Amino acid sequence: MKKITTLLVLMLALAACSTGRNTAPRNMENACSILRERPHYAKAFSRAERKWGIPVSSQMAMIYQESRFKSHARPPKRYFLFIIPRGRASSARGYAQVIDGTWSEYKRSAGRWGARRENIRDAADFIGWYTAESARSLGISKRDTRAQYLAYHEGRTGYRRGSHNSKGWLLSVANAVDARARRYESQLSSCRRLL
Repeated sequence: MKKITTLLVLMLALAACSTGRNTAPRNMENACSILRERPHYAKAFSRAERKWGIPVSSQMAMIYQESRFKSHARPPKRYFLFIIPRGRASSARGYAQVIDGTWSEYKRSAGRWGARRENIRDAADFIGWYTAESARSLGISKRDTRAQYLAYHEGRTGYRRGSHNSKGWLLSVANAVDARARRYESQLSSCRRLL
């Protein structure tokens, strides 16, 4: 009986630790509120800003767009005839919605072999690395959230080819990401101490 009780207590403790792993912050419209609720985000974003030079507000806006701050976000499943599962649209997952090939390139290039897409520190570092590479290879300013997001979404080769120019929906999304980054930047001016 003692073994069963111990096992049940351990299972309950494990369940309690895992709840909320994939939940978004309560107020995603306010950068300061997000950082107050999740102080480890502030550390991750600040570290990536110092290392790669991408503003905290841009990182936050891109993560909002990609996953709504959900660590285990994935593209929706696709179905044949609305009932037969056909898998997901892509291998993207995690805070930054990174596909397998790009994540492998990041881990190899940045030397981050143990990095996980579901870890905010690793996701922020990835975004910093990716935007730094886009700045280097495409000449996009690290502070140009709109252009950086387009290169992020389309890939650097797609951006170089201008594939985004024929996608009105994507241009609208990039404008929204840029507007959110500007709003977050304005909000962060009142709570810089959190960073």
